[in-house]
Amino acid sequence: MRKSSAGELARTEMTTKGKACSVCQRNGRLTCRRTRLGEPCLKTYPLQYEDLLKRARVSFQAKRSIKENFRLAQLEAVVRMLEEHECDFVDALGRDLHKPRFETIVSELIPVKNEALHAIGNFKKWMQPQHVERNLSATLDECLVVNEPLGVVLIVGTWCSPVQMCLVALVGAIAAGNCAIISPSVSTAYTAALLHRLIPSYLDNECFHVILAGINDLADIVELKFDHVFFSGTREEGIRISQAAAQCLTPITLILSGKNPCYVDQYCDVTITAQRIAWARFHNSGQSMVAPDYILCHSEVKTRLVQALKCCLMRFYGSDPRESTSFGRMVNVDIFNRAKDLLWRSGKVALGGQVTEAERYIAPTILTEVDASDPIMQQDIFGPVLPVLSVNDVDETIAFINKQEKPLCVYVYSNNSKVISRIMTETSSGSFCSNDSVLQSLIVTLPFGGVGASGFGSYHGRYSFDTFSHRKSCLLRTTHLECITSLRYPPYDDRNLSLMTWASSLSWKSQGWCQIL
Repeated sequence: MRKSSAGELARTEMTTKGKACSVCQRNGRLTCRRTRLGEPCLKTYPLQYEDLLKRARVSFQAKRSIKENFRLAQLEAVVRMLEEHECDFVDALGRDLHKPRFETIVSELIPVKNEALHAIGNFKKWMQPQHVERNLSATLDECLVVNEPLGVVLIVGTWCSPVQMCLVALVGAIAAGNCAIISPSVSTAYTAALLHRLIPSYLDNECFHVILAGINDLADIVELKFDHVFFSGTREEGIRISQAAAQCLTPITLILSGKNPCYVDQYCDVTITAQRIAWARFHNSGQSMVAPDYILCHSEVKTRLVQALKCCLMRFYGSDPRESTSFGRMVNVDIFNRAKDLLWRSGKVALGGQVTEAERYIAPTILTEVDASDPIMQQDIFGPVLPVLSVNDVDETIAFINKQEKPLCVYVYSNNSKVISRIMTETSSGSFCSNDSVLQSLIVTLPFGGVGASGFGSYHGRYSFDTFSHRKSCLLRTTHLECITSLRYPPYDDRNLSLMTWASSLSWKSQGWCQIL
């Protein structure tokens, strides 16, 4: 058996420790940390990612991002970037998604600007320690919760809202005092390139960095060990990212897509309902994580609703939506083919159905005679297709929703407050909205996030600050009242136990439970 040379042993040792092997060194890449002894170096990621992480971590450890005036300056810079480059964002999203200027400003730029302005006005208050109730044994002490930044966080955006999903989370990370690496979706290449160019021009170059990484590279990047990962995207992608984060015990926030149900009751204004659903489903060519994914329509109103939806689409986009400047395109061929396949294999086309592959165009489409087992009811659509299913009452609706995975959003259209209340309380979802759609995800004072299969964790406003903060419990004691403290020392006896119980318990009247030190 041939003995290994010293050079081979050295390369093996370096590979085992997750360092660069000789081949990777020549190619300027670093081996995957999961590479095992003796195995070839198959998984690699650019060395620059680790360099950026090191730079950001050095800046954080120097407390560069923690100072109040630094946070304020960075948040103000985000606002300036949006205002000074509005036309650039409109152009980039127009190239990527054929997104109309109106939609870009309303659904991408304004939400980020509102988040930044809200944080500017409130982050100093959010930073303040919160004092909590004390028991008798801590009467002379301070019990407080201190918010401290997590460190260096990774923010991964999704292609369906490429500006909003990156920058809203970034605002929270900045307000909480973190450094961040932002990874916009390369599926929206022009928007990703714009963020890659603009962010270094406005934000601190040592604390904030933009990387352009494909979805297949992200798991290895996560393994570089961040202090938090914020990810928005599909469930399949979220699972891979979660598994990578679990390997290094990195906490994670997941905002995942889901099949968002929309119940339309017989007691509703059909015209207004159709307008609001049509706008929510077909803006951005249906490529939205928060749009209604399917309608559960009371059988008594189904015919009128479908007709009203047809009238809305005619008014919104004209007789040929392909010529409309208000209607977008699919982001890439893969998403186009997927949506087209779901469309052609499910239900009956009541309106639309036309496709033009060269333009990645799918017409706004309404499907009827859809069965719960159809392919379009088994997968997220991410396209301008709206299935309409019939239900007989609220009980059937609730049962249908509860048989599925927990969605990101649930929508109800009804003038009956009891119907709204029942669906809100008897179903579980990341968010809920009655008599409108999508808007609950844009309100800065409401937390937004998933539950179950639609993700975990939340963000927006104060909730973004909390997501990127560690709430540290602090007890600031004195050396006084040792006469009470000494009761806990051995040797133990029943008299001291009684006194300790009295001194260290909260009352049942105020808390309903006891806390023993």
